[in-house]
Amino acid sequence: MSTASLPRPSAPLHPVGLRLSGRRVVLVGGGPAAYRATAGLLESGAMVTVISPAVIPALAALAHSGALSWIRRPYALGDLEGAWYAVAATEDRAADEVVAEDAERCRVFCTSADDPGTSSALPANPPPDPADPAPRDGRTGRVVLVGGGPGDPGLITLRGQQALARADVVVVDHLAPRSLVAGLRPGVEIVDASKLPRGRAMPQEEINSLLVSHARAGRQVVRLKGGDPFVFGRGMEEVVACAAADVPVEVVPGVTSAVAVPGIAGIPVTHRGLTHEFVVVSGHVPPGDPQSLVDWSAIGRLRGTVVVLMGVETAPAIAAALIRHGRQPDTPVAVVTEGTTGRQRTIRTTLAALGDRIREEDLRPPAVWVVGEVVRLAAPTVGQVPVPPS
Repeated sequence: MSTASLPRPSAPLHPVGLRLSGRRVVLVGGGPAAYRATAGLLESGAMVTVISPAVIPALAALAHSGALSWIRRPYALGDLEGAWYAVAATEDRAADEVVAEDAERCRVFCTSADDPGTSSALPANPPPDPADPAPRDGRTGRVVLVGGGPGDPGLITLRGQQALARADVVVVDHLAPRSLVAGLRPGVEIVDASKLPRGRAMPQEEINSLLVSHARAGRQVVRLKGGDPFVFGRGMEEVVACAAADVPVEVVPGVTSAVAVPGIAGIPVTHRGLTHEFVVVSGHVPPGDPQSLVDWSAIGRLRGTVVVLMGVETAPAIAAALIRHGRQPDTPVAVVTEGTTGRQRTIRTTLAALGDRIREEDLRPPAVWVVGEVVRLAAPTVGQVPVPPS
């Protein structure tokens, strides 16, 4: 490729920010580098189109949720039509050069993740110079399990932020706040360890092995999860694996979506004089499934609040079980999707109508739903203000 028309790397830069909200951005690539770039673009409100024959599970989850568009093929000339900005992140320098040259012809600013020096635009956190010393030199490897909170990056703890700032490797779930990935310091290796419902998933044993191997190589490893690592996050399995390998491990608790998401939506899980208990239930398998460990008859007899996580597809079966075991069909229910983010949405209904409302509103994960009289207390203005970008 001839780079005569591309900007000279030595030319001075003009610092400027891009207002991309509602504007088309084309990102070419489907690996961790593409995910990191996508995270920041989505936070800016860009209309992202990813072009790649295959993508990592975290990007597949974003495509499935409608957060971005995915064109499942290699890049082709003409794909930048109507774009305001482009990112070449294929992890193949020759392929990235094709995108960069096409962007130059189309007068579309382009960032090349592999070679930022010849890009017409630079990311806020460009990759480090290969000649720079590795930040892990002389350090003992360790693993930190960090709960990233329910979605809003501002809800991560200070301890969690400190761990991310020191990380050499971040092993991330697809429910972890995306902008935390976009804001990692230059050179941090990102490993996608997403587990998608009925989709592609990295086996837990492989995740455990990655944590141990990176730590043994002297790296500071952060295992970044959504919510809290010990609330349906399989965090203890990872602690046990690290301990068995004599790898130092620390747990940083996170704000759990079971309480935070209803709270942001104006729904308390408890209220004086109304309920003295609440229970958090995993809905990833329906009542009656051989894998279910939930005593639904006991849950149905409770008078307090029931919070269901990972229960969108199984909601009709769970609602039927609760009614069968004692809850009234007109018991109020609130479903909160993408809680604590600017895309948060709350639907109020009843147990009897829950399944129909989910279908009618086309509700998709991530979602938390709440059963009980506390739903009637909802303050509609509490959690409906869009979260500003970090």
